[in-house]
Amino acid sequence: MRFPSRADELALHERVLQEDSVAPVDVFQTYMPLLQRALLHKGVLEPEDGRESALDAVLLYLEQPKRYDRQRGGLSNYLVQLAWGRAVDRHRSRAARTRNERSFADLVELHAPASNEELERGMEVALALKRLEKCDITQRDQAVLRLILQGERSTRVLAEVLGLGSLPEDEMRREVKRHRDRLMKLLERLGEEGPDDES
Repeated sequence: MRFPSRADELALHERVLQEDSVAPVDVFQTYMPLLQRALLHKGVLEPEDGRESALDAVLLYLEQPKRYDRQRGGLSNYLVQLAWGRAVDRHRSRAARTRNERSFADLVELHAPASNEELERGMEVALALKRLEKCDITQRDQAVLRLILQGERSTRVLAEVLGLGSLPEDEMRREVKRHRDRLMKLLERLGEEGPDDES
């Protein structure tokens, strides 16, 4: 099947301009298969994209037939250019959507802790707590270290366990930090000893 001759295209275009009721059907039947084949030839590999882009071109033309300028070329070329533009838009839109979905997935993956990480952290905390029980430190220090190892960061909570809840805010912060630093050094020493050095 070939594109119509220039004379046939101009005659069909005139019928569209005069709002001949059968002209849209003739445009559709004449150009849809030709446009789809032209798009396939130009590299639109998805048949559905080719069909939808060809349909978009035909509908755009039928909605605004006066936009076609017969001085600039044949109706076939005009429709192929419209269809190609729609196919390119579809491809870009799909690529952008895929890129956005991939970026979102990467972001979620980046911020979601891996279950293995959580398991390892939990085992490390359990091991550290077991070692703490064998150390010669006060019950209060053990309680604070337990909270720190479990991820507690609130100065107020740590101050209550340390018995410093009644201090003014600034002094409380300073004292909690001092105790926290001291206990963190103790944890570091425990970590350096290793699992078999428990003495």
